Amino acid sequence: MSRIEKAIELAAQKREGMSSDTGGIEDSASQVTPALHRTSSYEAFASIPPAVIKNPFLVTATGENTPASEQYRKLKSSIVKLAQLGRFDKSLMVTSAIGGEGKTLTSLNLAITLAQEFDHTVLLVEADIRRPTIMKYMDMEATVGLTDCVLDGIDVGDVLVKTGIGKLSVLPAGRMVPNPVELFSSNRMQNILLEIKNRYPDRYLIVDTTPLLPFAEPQFIANVVGGVLFVVREGYTSVDKVTKALGLLKNHNLLGVVCNGMSQVTSGGKSGYYGYYGYK
Repeated sequence: MSRIEKAIELAAQKREGMSSDTGGIEDSASQVTPALHRTSSYEAFASIPPAVIKNPFLVTATGENTPASEQYRKLKSSIVKLAQLGRFDKSLMVTSAIGGEGKTLTSLNLAITLAQEFDHTVLLVEADIRRPTIMKYMDMEATVGLTDCVLDGIDVGDVLVKTGIGKLSVLPAGRMVPNPVELFSSNRMQNILLEIKNRYPDRYLIVDTTPLLPFAEPQFIANVVGGVLFVVREGYTSVDKVTKALGLLKNHNLLGVVCNGMSQVTSGGKSGYYGYYGYK
């Protein structure tokens, strides 16, 4: 049994005791299961077992002060400042020119470091339905998600997954579909994204999308969110591809560029290679 399952089992035992003492009234932690936590209200963040994050790439979840986690904190501070200045409405999408540049890890680590602050509630949307990896990185599972909300009319609030990291919830990708572009260009998808944005206007909404050049979905998402964060991996993407991808965003609110995998980072007088995310 994993540490997460043990924590959930312990919480379940406590729940049963509380239920018998209170005439059968359950607390909201009773909705936690190892595979999926459903909630009909995004407002109710109860005390649930803290998430045990094993993936070493989720550097902001460990609590350790590393060069990489420090860069994410700087990125978070820049994003919060832009929101406070009215540069965007707390809703943004994270994308890149091509795959493999680190956009999903940027989405995750930014969401985590935002949610760790007491004042911030965060909803992370797994909109890369071609290659969904957010739940895998977090060692969690979900049977329904975004695509099911669009295709089957399921309420968004019923499929949100609480992560146990601060006030961070994830809207999983949902089931695979044969025509992602048609799905994201549909009025139903646009209405769902607008509903998410309008239902939680005081929350940070982060949407992880597909890369810009191979796929068209980010173009439709960019029309809904308030800003775009663009990820570039050093030494991986050609200047021509970066220029072409940025050209696709010329009519959208580009908040900044995240430089992933910078080769030299100075910290405490020492230089070396780090998986580093810098904000420009």
